[in-house]
Amino acid sequence: MARFIDELKRTHRCGDLRAANVDEEVVLFGWVATYRDHGKGVFVDLRDREGITQIVFDPSLSGYEALPKDSYERSKALRPEWVIGVRGKVVSRGTNTNAKLPTGEIEVHAIELVVFNKADTPPFEILDEIDTGEEKRLQYRYLDLRRAPLQKTLRVRHRINQTVRRYFDEQGFLELETPFMVKYTPGGARNFLVPSRMHAGKFYALAESPQLFKQLYMVAGFDRYFQIVKCFRDEALRVDRQPEFTQIDVEMSFVNQDDVFKTMEGLVFKVWKEVLGIDLAEKYPSGRFPQMPYAESMGKFGNDKPDLRFGMPHTDVTGLVIEHAGGGIPFFKDIADKFTSGKYRRDLPTEIVKAMRIPAEHAAKLSRTEVDKLEEFVKGMGAKGLARAKVDAQGNWAQSPLAKTVTPELRTAVNAATGAGDGDLLFFQFGKESVVQTVLANLRVHLAKRLQLIPEIGHGGKFEFLWVVNPPLFEYDEDTKQWAAAHHAFTRPHDDCVDLVDTDPGKVLCYRYDLVLNGFEIGGGSIRLHDPDVQAKVFRALGISDEEARQKFGFLLDALRFGAPPHGGIAVGMDRLAMLLSGAASLRDVIPFPKTQKGQDIMTDAPNLVEEEQLRELHVRVAPPPKD
Repeated sequence: MARFIDELKRTHRCGDLRAANVDEEVVLFGWVATYRDHGKGVFVDLRDREGITQIVFDPSLSGYEALPKDSYERSKALRPEWVIGVRGKVVSRGTNTNAKLPTGEIEVHAIELVVFNKADTPPFEILDEIDTGEEKRLQYRYLDLRRAPLQKTLRVRHRINQTVRRYFDEQGFLELETPFMVKYTPGGARNFLVPSRMHAGKFYALAESPQLFKQLYMVAGFDRYFQIVKCFRDEALRVDRQPEFTQIDVEMSFVNQDDVFKTMEGLVFKVWKEVLGIDLAEKYPSGRFPQMPYAESMGKFGNDKPDLRFGMPHTDVTGLVIEHAGGGIPFFKDIADKFTSGKYRRDLPTEIVKAMRIPAEHAAKLSRTEVDKLEEFVKGMGAKGLARAKVDAQGNWAQSPLAKTVTPELRTAVNAATGAGDGDLLFFQFGKESVVQTVLANLRVHLAKRLQLIPEIGHGGKFEFLWVVNPPLFEYDEDTKQWAAAHHAFTRPHDDCVDLVDTDPGKVLCYRYDLVLNGFEIGGGSIRLHDPDVQAKVFRALGISDEEARQKFGFLLDALRFGAPPHGGIAVGMDRLAMLLSGAASLRDVIPFPKTQKGQDIMTDAPNLVEEEQLRELHVRVAPPPKD
C-alpha cells in the first residue's frame, strides 16, 4: 500500500479521463462500483466523487506492460465497495463505447493493483436510482452519500457557498460570526434550550437566527455584514424544514428596501449563472424581479409565496355574497348575515368566500370521479367540503347543488368577477379565513401538478421570482383578542402609517419583504426600527409595557439609544436554495446528515438518553412523558 500512497500519487479522478488521454499511464483511487468476471478478464467500474472509469484486469493484454499474475489473482477477489488503487494505461474502447458515461470512450488496462480496504456487503446497492426506504438510507447515510444524485446536490451546495462568499466580498461586505448560545427572546419560533451547568436553573437558547446580533453589528458601525450560519428551530418538520438549517444572513446600514432588493437580485443572478449556467437577464433584462403587495398575493393565491409558473388565481367574492345577501345559497347567507348584522367588523373579516376558476381546457381533463376525490383532499386540510359549479355557454351553473338555489344576479356577478365562461369549472371555499386561504392555496398547487402545469418535483426549467412586499405589521389574534407582531416587533412601519400604530393597528403596513421562487419563500427580511420613539409606539400596540420590553429586549433597546443607523437586511435559506437549484425532492437531500420528520438522527441514535449524573451536574430533572 505504501507504494501507492507514497510513490504512486493519484493522477486523475475517475470521471476525468477522455479519448485525449489514450496511451497515458494513470493512477486512480476509488471504490468498486461493479465487478464482472468474464473468465479471461475481470472488469471493474471504479467510482469516486467525479464519476466512473472502467478498469480491465487481463493478463493476456500486451503492447505496454503486462498485468502481473498476483495482481490479476487479487482482482478476482474484488467485491463491490472495496477501496482500491490502480496503475494502468488508458486505452480506447473503439466501437465498444458506453455513451451513458462521460468516460465511455476509454478504459484503463490495469498493471498494478492495491486493496486499501475490504468492505462488508452494504445493506443496499449504491446505485443512482434505488427503491430502498429513506429510513434505511438515513441509517447508513455515509453509504447513501456515495450515490451520484446526492453527491451532485452537495456539489451544487458547495458552488452556492463559494459564489455567495465571492459576491459579498466584492460588494464590500464583511463575513462576521454571531453566537449560537444566546438569551431566549420570545416572539419567533420555538427555541431549543441548553441548560447551564455553571448557572443552576438557567438556560441558553440556541439561536433561531442572528437577528439581534446582526443589528448590533450595524450599531457598531460595520456597515455591511454577511454570514453563512447555522440556525435552530424546535418546530414541526416538513419537506422544506429541518430543526437545524443554514441561512445566508445579510444586514446593511444606510439603505432602504430597494437597496436590499438590488443587492440580493445581484446575488441571485450570479448564483444562477455560476451554478446552473443560466443567465437570468434573458428573462429579467432590467436585472430586477417583479414585486407584488402582500394583500394582492393573499387575495389571488391564498398565501404570501405564490407559484407563478401557472395561472388559476383566486377571486374573493365575499363582497358580492354580502351585497346579494347570500344569493340564495344557505351557507353564503349565513356569512352575509353575520356581516350585515354587525357581528363581524369589515376590517377584521372572520369568514370569507373565495372562488377559483379552472379554465375549460384544464377542466376537460378532470373526470367527475377525480373532482369528487378533490373533496376528500380539501377535507384533509380542515375544509367542510368543496363546493363547485360547471359553467355552460349561457353562464348557467351545472353539476352542482349550488345551481338549484343560486340567484341569477349572484351567479352573473360571480361569473363576471372570476371571468368564468363556457366549460370553466368553479371551486368555492367559504368559512374561516385562515382555512379558506390554506385550502385554496394548496388545492391550486395540487391541481397544477395533476394537470401537469408544473412538475411534481423540481423546477422544470422555469424560474419565477417575486418580491412580496408591504405586509401588515400587526395581525389580530382571535384567541387573545390582541394585536400581535406579524413578523417581529422591530420592523419599520411605512412612514404614512406611523400615526395609525396607536389608532388603527390593522391598517399599518411595514417594510417587510419575502423573496419567492416557484412557490417557495427562499428569503425574507425587513427594514428595521431604529427610532426609539416609534419602537415605543409598536410595543404599546402589542400590549408590551416598558418594563416587559426592557426585560425581554433591554440590550438591544440600549444599543438603539447610542446612535443606531437606519438599517435593514434579509436571510436566504441556503438549504432551500440548494434544493430548488438542484431539483431535489426535499431538504434532506441537500443536507449531508439530516434529521427525520420526527427530528431524529437514526444513524447516530440522537436524541438519546443521558446518564443521571450528567443531569445532576446540569441541575435538570427529567419529567416522565404525559400518558395518552
